[in-house]
Amino acid sequence: MPNAFLHQVEVARSLLASSITLGRGVLAVAPGRQPARLFRLYDFEACLYCRNVREALTALHLDAEIFPCPKGGTRFRSEALRIGGKMLFPLLVDPNNDTVMYESADIVAYLFRTYGDRDVPLSYRATPVQPAFGALASGVRGLRGVRARPSREPREQLHLWSFEGSPYSRLVRERLSELEIPYVLHNLGKERWGEIGPPHFRIEGGPYVPEAGGKREAFFQAHGRVQVPYLEDPNTDTKMFESARIIEYLERTYAA
Repeated sequence: MPNAFLHQVEVARSLLASSITLGRGVLAVAPGRQPARLFRLYDFEACLYCRNVREALTALHLDAEIFPCPKGGTRFRSEALRIGGKMLFPLLVDPNNDTVMYESADIVAYLFRTYGDRDVPLSYRATPVQPAFGALASGVRGLRGVRARPSREPREQLHLWSFEGSPYSRLVRERLSELEIPYVLHNLGKERWGEIGPPHFRIEGGPYVPEAGGKREAFFQAHGRVQVPYLEDPNTDTKMFESARIIEYLERTYAA
């Protein structure tokens, strides 16, 4: 099992990274229409421009297939090059509209316009200082998720319930990126301001009651709680909460 103290240090650093990005990717501020077919997003975890797109997906409460393309990776980078014509990330493929897009600002605008029926909210628009904050957040995490590590490829995609600003979920996404493990990202962003904060210190206090009819209510009914990260691996019929346990499982099962 991983060292509990060191894991909590990583959680604290991840929380700092979320704070640096000013809380984007925590709240589903503009829930959109989930398309019939999932987006395919080619990215890697510490890329600040890729993060902008994942933050928008959380804001819109949209799910996507993630194909990690860390530096030195051999699993999906050539596929991304074949699809888009250049080795540039993030790369969004939307099979619903036969759309292939580069440039994070363009992708974010496309997602809000197409699936949120609105302009990009002010806090999600590209600004001159945003890259600096994004680079600082990646630096705080020691650029975890940037470089590929040898791994065994799963037969089927894993499923991860997460939201971009979750400090615990980030640790799992970094490991998935490094190991080049594809997964379906199920965004489970907070649905109201009162939910902000860790479970025992939420702004609204009291027993947790999810928004009726929302994604969190469906998750709550299925699992008896709302907690991320939550991983399901159909290859081994594994289902688990807790970032430390998930990371240990990924290392044991897929790291070569």
